[in-house]
Amino acid sequence: IVRAKAALDKLDVAEGLAELEGASARVAVDEKRMINCRADLNQLVPFKYDWAWQKYLDGCANHWMPQEVNMTADIALWKNPEGLTDDERRIVMRNLGFFSTADSLVANNLVLAVYRLITNPECRQYILRQAFEEAIHTHAYQYCIESLAMDEGEIFNMYHEIPSVAKKAAWGLKYTRSISDPKFETGTVDTDKELLRNLVAYYCVLEGIFFYCGFTQILSMGRRNKMTGVAEQFQYILRDESMHLNFGI
Repeated sequence: IVRAKAALDKLDVAEGLAELEGASARVAVDEKRMINCRADLNQLVPFKYDWAWQKYLDGCANHWMPQEVNMTADIALWKNPEGLTDDERRIVMRNLGFFSTADSLVANNLVLAVYRLITNPECRQYILRQAFEEAIHTHAYQYCIESLAMDEGEIFNMYHEIPSVAKKAAWGLKYTRSISDPKFETGTVDTDKELLRNLVAYYCVLEGIFFYCGFTQILSMGRRNKMTGVAEQFQYILRDESMHLNFGI
């Protein structure tokens, strides 16, 4: 204990103290901004964007885990040589191939690019919740792939091997790359527009258009009583993604 106390006494905290003292005043609501804000980001309240906090609470209330879904019927149907047509099997595999990496790309965009540029704590709180949900979605796809005894390498590498999947991934990645540079900062018309382009690309196009095309295919199979476990996973994911889209807009 004596050695630990001595080590603590020697810690250099000057830089950290200077940062804390520089933002020592209590935060006023009018000082808070979505971007380009100088107010203390560590103080969650008072809220300026109550809708963002409410979406965080709604996301927590909707929490689910992939293992809660029974995959027994799907496994039996997938193993049955006559259970699905070749086209239906292709639909399942291609969608799992696309989504298994697409949600990782979305999560990377959030935590490596968008989060540091959003300067409002309640919005950041939801972004962290969204990033966790993207991890759950990737877990769900892995759970489906493992349950159906698919070739994991084939499915997860589709975003390199299947042109239609690869093009969607490449399209999104260019928007992450443009703002993930540590030197990139908002505050000018051009850089603010660059951030806006990223948000539109991911929230509106990737999650709002690309994702919904896949959702309709899998949910259509579920309505026909085929791959109902996979369809149930996608229903939960669709609920989350609808909230992501709404938050982004």
